Amino acid sequence: MHRCYLPYADFSAGLLLIEGEEAHHATRVMRLKEGDRCEVFDGDGHAAIAKVCGARGSHLQLEVQEVLSPLPPVAGITLALAIPKGSNMDLIVQKAVEMGVSRIVPLISERTIVRLDAKEAAAKTTKWQRTVLEACKQCGVNTLPVVETPQSYSAFLQRQDLPGLRLQCAIVEHAKPLRSVLEAARSAGETAATILIGPEGDFSPAEYAAAAQAGYLLTSLGPIILRVETAVFMAVAAARYALDR
Repeated sequence: MHRCYLPYADFSAGLLLIEGEEAHHATRVMRLKEGDRCEVFDGDGHAAIAKVCGARGSHLQLEVQEVLSPLPPVAGITLALAIPKGSNMDLIVQKAVEMGVSRIVPLISERTIVRLDAKEAAAKTTKWQRTVLEACKQCGVNTLPVVETPQSYSAFLQRQDLPGLRLQCAIVEHAKPLRSVLEAARSAGETAATILIGPEGDFSPAEYAAAAQAGYLLTSLGPIILRVETAVFMAVAAARYALDR
């Protein structure tokens, strides 16, 4: 069943109107026509089944037939990572959404190869947010994750608005195994985490020290050196497995 995105939708109103690019995609690409059914979600955790009662170009009129129950909550995971080179960030954003992250924070660290001016950063953020929406449509996520504008590593470490459990995936000998850290967090009733992942050249010693001072625990993903995208998927999957309730 095709899924349509309608922010701030009022499903109790009975009738919905989707306009613009979203309606055009539904009618011209997905070929929705009068009498067809689709699922509508508002990006804030709510969704409904609706029947098309009018489809004309950039206007799609829907009649709500059933308001769906909210999906079970999952661990609140913020993924903060140094922007990898090439198209890897696009893949990471897509798969991270499919894996249930709630926030993605692109970082510019000391050894990050990618450098963006303000215009480039805004364009990248818009592109990544489109990827988020497409992934939500495909995998049934009703709460739209946030992709923030790229920011400096040092500025990120000063933030106080992120989940309590702070993890930095590290390639250092004294890092604790991620499994043992997550098991302890689960036993303590933790349901959220911020996961910090570095660039291809890893964090610098000064960056590790700054993260430790900001309350991040050094955690190891094991003895094998992983590519950035592999480290992301492994860390997020482990956090979901341990912290979901």
